[in-house]
Amino acid sequence: MTLEQLRIFLAVAERQHLTEGAKAAHLSPSAATAAIQALEGRHGVKLFHRVARRLELSQAGREFLPQAQAVLSAAAAAEIALQELAGLKRGRLALAASQTLASHWLPPLLLRFAVAHPGVAIRLVEGNTATVAAAVLAGEVEIGCIEGAIAEPALAATPLADDWLVVVGAPQHPLSRRAEVKAGELQASQWVMREPGSGTRALFEAAMRAAGLKPESLDVALTLPTNEAVCAAVAGSDCLTVVSELVALPYFQSGRLTRIAYALPPRRFALIRHKERFRSQAALAFEALLLAEAKEMARRRALPDYEI
Repeated sequence: MTLEQLRIFLAVAERQHLTEGAKAAHLSPSAATAAIQALEGRHGVKLFHRVARRLELSQAGREFLPQAQAVLSAAAAAEIALQELAGLKRGRLALAASQTLASHWLPPLLLRFAVAHPGVAIRLVEGNTATVAAAVLAGEVEIGCIEGAIAEPALAATPLADDWLVVVGAPQHPLSRRAEVKAGELQASQWVMREPGSGTRALFEAAMRAAGLKPESLDVALTLPTNEAVCAAVAGSDCLTVVSELVALPYFQSGRLTRIAYALPPRRFALIRHKERFRSQAALAFEALLLAEAKEMARRRALPDYEI
């Protein structure tokens, strides 16, 4: 049994599809098939069943899956430990971030880090707050950046920068011409919302409850999985949505969306990590960069003439 065979087995098992698994492992389908057959033949077990045009894990495959994941995780940790001997001349940085951070806040910081440490390979996984926390818990990434609250004892959270949510709609929306909008008036509109698990949606629903409204009473016409999708859907419609002002700014500048005069509380971006897992020098260096940028953002925000 080799680590390469385990990687191929895991790639196919996660996707339940031979061709997609082979592609993820950068192999041809025939090479992936040969590796799995060699693994099965050596140990006399059947790891997959072919059902229609997909693969399903057999009982033996389901029992073997967590063992394979554990072995590969240990191998990755050993590789990181060896890379530490070379400092930041080489290594890797694996992180996950929720969408507002991944698309609008992190990219220039990642570029600065990449230029300063060209030997460090960077992998960014985008999700929502819930999936980012799950990735850090599972050890798939070393650190995560989220925009919502988590309640997970195994994770440590470090506050970063503040972010402001805004209610937005098309310029022709009746509420766009109001100098002030009450919470109750929001119920009269239809909404396009992010999916459950999104930090944006969770904070907005908490704000609605604090204002005496039931979030489930809102008329949600559509639920979409990305910030860009909800903004594109709302532009030119009679619906409202809520996003970070970082997301909304280009739409304000182009005139496609306008801010609705309803104030929402700020939220805090946070860095999360597993309390017990080893962190590489690359992770520690990037954390330092995040904290320095958060401090600078707080300083700029405090200036009287500062506008985001």
